Amino acid sequence: MYYAEITGWGKCVPPAVLSNEDLATFMETTDEWITSRTGIKERRICHCEFSDMAIVSAERALAAADLDPLELDLILLGSLTNDSLCPNTASLIADKLGARNAAAIDINSACTGFLYGLHIGTNLIRTGAHQKILVIGGEFISHYMNWSQRDVAVLFGDACGAAVIEATEQQVGLLTAKIGCESQAKYAIQITNLGSAYSRLSEEFLYIGWNFEGQEVFKRAVKSMAKACEDVLQQAELTIDDVSLVVPHQANKRILDALGNRMGIEEDKVFINVHKYGNTSAGTIPVALAEAVEEGRVNPGDYILSATFGAGLTWGAGLIRWGERVTPLKESDAELPPCEKTALEILEPQIKRYTEREPAVPKLTKRIDSLN
Repeated sequence: MYYAEITGWGKCVPPAVLSNEDLATFMETTDEWITSRTGIKERRICHCEFSDMAIVSAERALAAADLDPLELDLILLGSLTNDSLCPNTASLIADKLGARNAAAIDINSACTGFLYGLHIGTNLIRTGAHQKILVIGGEFISHYMNWSQRDVAVLFGDACGAAVIEATEQQVGLLTAKIGCESQAKYAIQITNLGSAYSRLSEEFLYIGWNFEGQEVFKRAVKSMAKACEDVLQQAELTIDDVSLVVPHQANKRILDALGNRMGIEEDKVFINVHKYGNTSAGTIPVALAEAVEEGRVNPGDYILSATFGAGLTWGAGLIRWGERVTPLKESDAELPPCEKTALEILEPQIKRYTEREPAVPKLTKRIDSLN
């Protein structure tokens, strides 16, 4: 039986930092208000294209695995903020990497995109259909932000991460996983005027709006992630005491704390970097995983538990057993194009567009179904 070992890891966070104090210059908020509710102090803003971040994180992951892009037979990209829908962005990445032998698939499940991709890729390797897969997760979410909606705008940031998985007979990699969707609550997180259900002839189509049912998302996220974690541990015949590190989706500190309390996880076992990057959607888990390895939080043979949730409301959890290597085989010199602007300077046209418009928030063109 084949398993899918994580042999390479990499992350890319843009250099431009948008602090809570920066947000307070154009919206009614304070650092204390944001930090006390979310645990977020700052987030990163992308100055280039999403695929640029994906390429940098991918090249770093490939270097860590010492893998030539020509050896890849599949690229899975988890993101909802792709460069383009047609052609799909995974194919753009394959071309830029020189991965001529790889199939390329986009996965859109919002924040769960990376873990879903890791689950799909692992099972494709287990069947023998593929041998070497690149899984990428990330977002250019600032491009789709309505900067007049304070409750949402303070939460998100831009980043991307990647992992290489390769076939092995050793019992490592993603050992068990559980994914699902509470579709009856699909509109609890909704981005409006993004998709073919919205009229392109309407002026409203030019303005993105967000529906974010915070309390409903919180309740369902904690419950679904905790249940999924319990299921994957039960499948592996392990307990939370066997887990060395928990790498959850970095939505906000309140959700992370609630998940830890519900599962009885020791605080020092939970990897948290939401204070530095905010919620980067599909980017949170691969970035956190790469950072955890870089910081020496991962040791050979460790069991790592990951949990996630996102729009849909999609959810999932996975139990990873790390292999023997925690250091990269090679280093990549891949970098983003130079950034000569501050985060506020990058965002200035978008901030002006939304904050000077009346009404500031577009009307929802889809009915918000009952969340019961």
